[in-house]
Amino acid sequence: MFRRPHVIAARTSDSTFFKSVIGFIEPTVKSFPLVYSFIAFGLLFLQAIMLTRFINRNRMLNRSTYLPGMAYMLITSLLPEWNYFSAPLVVNTILLFVLSGLFKIYNQQNAKGIIFNIGLALGIASFIFFPSLTFVVWILLALMVMRPFRINEWVLCLLGITTPFYFYSIYLLVTGQWNLDALWPHFSVSLPAISQSVWLAGSAFLLAIPFFAGGYYVQDSLRRVLIQVRKGWSLLLLYLLGAIFIPFVNNTDSFENWVIAAIPFAAFHACAYLYATLRIFPLLLFLISVAFVLGYQYYGPGW
Repeated sequence: MFRRPHVIAARTSDSTFFKSVIGFIEPTVKSFPLVYSFIAFGLLFLQAIMLTRFINRNRMLNRSTYLPGMAYMLITSLLPEWNYFSAPLVVNTILLFVLSGLFKIYNQQNAKGIIFNIGLALGIASFIFFPSLTFVVWILLALMVMRPFRINEWVLCLLGITTPFYFYSIYLLVTGQWNLDALWPHFSVSLPAISQSVWLAGSAFLLAIPFFAGGYYVQDSLRRVLIQVRKGWSLLLLYLLGAIFIPFVNNTDSFENWVIAAIPFAAFHACAYLYATLRIFPLLLFLISVAFVLGYQYYGPGW
């Protein structure tokens, strides 16, 4: 990540706002290309801390632990594109804020302010990475899981999502730059073209095995936890389903868009490390993952 810094270029799926950020940083990158590496690592580390704090504060596991953050840093090292400074990586920070807000609205009599802020955060995220707007389905399903159905709360959430579009349309109109394509970028759904390799198969294997193990341990422990915790794991599972759909929207030939799925994966991986009854299993899993990451980064074709 630091020995071979990756200089990014704006993609068609990136928003006008994110392209402006890249244009602002570009003069500095020409003389100091490590800027993107430092920003990407800072975002990854911040997101690992936010995820760990969310899991521990809401008692998603049976004790406080740093395993969610460790799993997140390990997972994002499995693919080179997940270490690039990109719009999906920035959006991960916002989605963690949304996830925390959705958990807070459970059993609150008046949660209108939080619900509006959740919608507003998703609207801002869509200005950074437009395909993230598809997470509106996740938010509406999460509202059904966490609260009784109230039409005024759904309308308030949708109002928050459209607020950034409203102000941006006013800006375009006042400055004489009105263009529907600028307000609503191209949106398409298609299958991504993925080149197969042994290294990719290894990354997928190390993602899937701890996830399935963690899912088993979560399911096994749900009988002994609070209803709020059960709903929290449902939110993470719905999050994962939404994140897996993102790469099919305005897809590219790289794995940058898939980094959004790293957050729910890390939560389930943490369960695999914490709840495993055969203690040699998480130790071997960790050592094999670290060995694979080092081998891929120094000898693999992707870095």
